[in-house]
Amino acid sequence: MTNRKKVVIVGPAFPLRGGIANFNEALSREMNLKGYETELVSFSYQYPKFLFPGKTQFAEGKGPEDLKIFTRINAVSPLNWMKTAKFIATLKPDYVIIRFWLPFMGPALGTIAGKLLKKGVKVLAITDNVIPHESRLGDRWFTKYFVKRCDGFITLSKSVLEDISQFTDNQKKIMLPHPVYNIFGESVSRRVGIEKLNLDDNSKYILFFGLIRAYKGLDLALKALQDSRIKELGIKLIIAGEFYDKQEKYSELLKATKTSVLLYDHYIPQDEVRYYFAAADCVVQPYKTATQSGITQVAYNFNKPMIVTNVGGLPEIVAHEKVGYVAELNETAIADAIVRFYTENKKAEFEKNVELEKEKFSWEYFIDSLADFEEGV
Repeated sequence: MTNRKKVVIVGPAFPLRGGIANFNEALSREMNLKGYETELVSFSYQYPKFLFPGKTQFAEGKGPEDLKIFTRINAVSPLNWMKTAKFIATLKPDYVIIRFWLPFMGPALGTIAGKLLKKGVKVLAITDNVIPHESRLGDRWFTKYFVKRCDGFITLSKSVLEDISQFTDNQKKIMLPHPVYNIFGESVSRRVGIEKLNLDDNSKYILFFGLIRAYKGLDLALKALQDSRIKELGIKLIIAGEFYDKQEKYSELLKATKTSVLLYDHYIPQDEVRYYFAAADCVVQPYKTATQSGITQVAYNFNKPMIVTNVGGLPEIVAHEKVGYVAELNETAIADAIVRFYTENKKAEFEKNVELEKEKFSWEYFIDSLADFEEGV
C-alpha cells in the first residue's frame, strides 16, 4: 500500500527518552517507509519532579536524523497549548495522532486536540492507559477532558479498549497489538552478552528489564528468587533499569538475595539493550497491574521466552505454554513457572515459538489496520 497522507504524531520523541518516545519514533519511521509523510511534535517540558522520580528525562547523542521532530509542548502552560495547536494546523496534516499515557497530560493534550478539531483536523488517540497504574487526585477529570476531544481511539490491549467506555460512548475505537520493537540493533549471541556484562558463563539468568516502579512487581520476583528450588538450580536474576520507586523499599529483599542478583540500577542506553537480553534465558514480568508492556515486544524482538503474571493485557500477548508462562499473581506461582521453565528444558522450544508468534506483531499490520480504521472515522 502506498499512502501520501501527511500525519502529525503528538507525543514524546528525542531528546526525551523511554518506551513511548521509542514507539513514536518507530511509528513515524515505519509510516514513512509505507509512503506517508510524518512529523513529530514533542515536549519542551514534560513532567514536574513529583511525576518523574528518575535522574533525567533526556537521552544522550544526536538523535534520529531521518525524522522531523519539533520540540514544542510545555505540559503546564495553557498559552503554549494554544500556540502548539496553531503550529500543528500550519503543518496541514490529513490527521493527527496524539499519544495519551497519563492523566496529567489530559489538559495539555485535550486542549491541543480540541483546538485542532475546531480547525477541521481529524484527531486520533493512541491510548496506552486511560486508568493509570498509580492513581492521583483529578485523574478521571483529566482523562475525560482529553477523551471527549478525540474522533477515535487506538488501544494496545483489550482492557484499555474496555476502559475507554468509562469516559465516552464513542464507538470509534480499535485494539491493535503493540508491534515488536526493532530499534535495538542486531541480536548478539549469549556468549557476547555474557562477556559484555562480565557474567559467569556457567550460571542461568532470568531478566527483569525496564524502569522499576511499584506496579511492576520486582518485590515478587525477589521473593520468588528465595525459593529453595531456584537456589538449587543456580538461577540468577539480572535487574536492569533505573529505580522510579524508592530503592530502600527493596533493600531487605535485595540483601536476602544478594548472591543471586545482578543489579544494573541505571537507565540502559538503546545500543546496550541487546546484551542484557542476549545473556538471559528468559524475561520475567511479575506485574501487579498492566495494560500492555513494551518489554514483551523487546523480548519478542530478541526471541526470548517470557514469564508474566495474569494481569491486564499480558496474557493476550504471551501465549501460555507456547512462548512462556502466564503465572498467577504471587511469588509461589512465579517461582513455579521459573522452575518449570528450567526443569522441563523449555528454552529451545519456546524460543522457536517466539520467533513464529512475533509475526503477528508487525509494524506493517499495525499501520495498515490503523489506515483502514482512520478511513472510517
